[in-house]
Amino acid sequence: MSVDDTGSGADGDGRVDPEPAPDSADSGEDPLALRLEGLILGAERRYTPFQAARSAGVSMELASRFWRAMGFADIGQARALTEADVLALRRLAGLVEAGLLSEAMAVQVARSTGQTTARLAEWQIDSFLEGLTEPPEPGMTRTEVTYPIVELLLPELQEFLVYVWRRQLAASAGRVVQAADDEEMVDRRLAVGFADLVGFTRLTRRMEEEELGELVEAFETTAADLVAARGGRLIKTLGDEVLYAADDAGTAAEIALLLVEAMANDETMPELRVGIAFGTVTTRMGDVFGSTVNLASRLTSIAPRDAVLVDAALAEELIRTQDAPASEAVAAEEAAAAEKAGEDPPSYRFALQPMWQRPVRGLGVVEPWLLTRRGDDGDEG
Repeated sequence: MSVDDTGSGADGDGRVDPEPAPDSADSGEDPLALRLEGLILGAERRYTPFQAARSAGVSMELASRFWRAMGFADIGQARALTEADVLALRRLAGLVEAGLLSEAMAVQVARSTGQTTARLAEWQIDSFLEGLTEPPEPGMTRTEVTYPIVELLLPELQEFLVYVWRRQLAASAGRVVQAADDEEMVDRRLAVGFADLVGFTRLTRRMEEEELGELVEAFETTAADLVAARGGRLIKTLGDEVLYAADDAGTAAEIALLLVEAMANDETMPELRVGIAFGTVTTRMGDVFGSTVNLASRLTSIAPRDAVLVDAALAEELIRTQDAPASEAVAAEEAAAAEKAGEDPPSYRFALQPMWQRPVRGLGVVEPWLLTRRGDDGDEG
């Protein structure tokens, strides 16, 4: 709920005297919706936006910036805010006053938190609570079931949310402190991969909405599980496409091949194509930007079905880390030399095949490499 810059409600010394919340019958709002809101927020409506800003000791301009950054709609000067809203404003403003955050950084904190939790809340209501609140007996309404279910779930979901957030924060902080210098904390060398379902637009015209939703959910779930299990980071999902990143080329390559294999083994899923690039990436608010990301996206668009294309930088990195041979001829020479010396030949996880160079708009001439898996016997798989 954002605000405008007008309103009153403070007495002569600047203190706010909140009036009681309006009766639901007078406001025209659903009584159950108001009860649910009170249960979830843990407080009743007491303040207009102007009163909340004054109680928090911040200007209306800053309060507006914070609320809009959190993704809340304009409510004019309706009395719809609670003590929790005042406390949130006070905390953000306190971080700025203490010099821990600049005003711009505090707004970024509000925006990143608002965007992330908005999607989480929508997902939980759409996919989770809807199923739980189906009336268990004929004649019962969903509204009769919703309130007690939310009352039971709320404290558990809150504790779980804080636990996962702390875990993710610890992992992210660990990556930051391991950075070589301050510049690397923002502009880092990462492997970035796009995985894209082939023919998704045609599927949207043929499939029912419910079927399409199930397919997208299955794809996103599979991708998220594989990326997390192998130590990558799922940056975002776009329905038919996922974007992930990994600190090293080998991890990104393994994830890409596992994704292709998982989709190929599922008869209900379309074919997949993946593009990976390695290089400097700018990170902002959990997202990644830069020419490396753009190149990964372009490689995905030209990749064959059920295949993985990588750029020259990632191919070089795989060769440097001995995850892939420079060529099959080099691998054969190494195997022959090892056999002659009575030693085991080098073991490579991946094989790389150079493809035709081609110009890519905005990125110049690109040299893609086809990434495949090598068998345990050292032959290309």
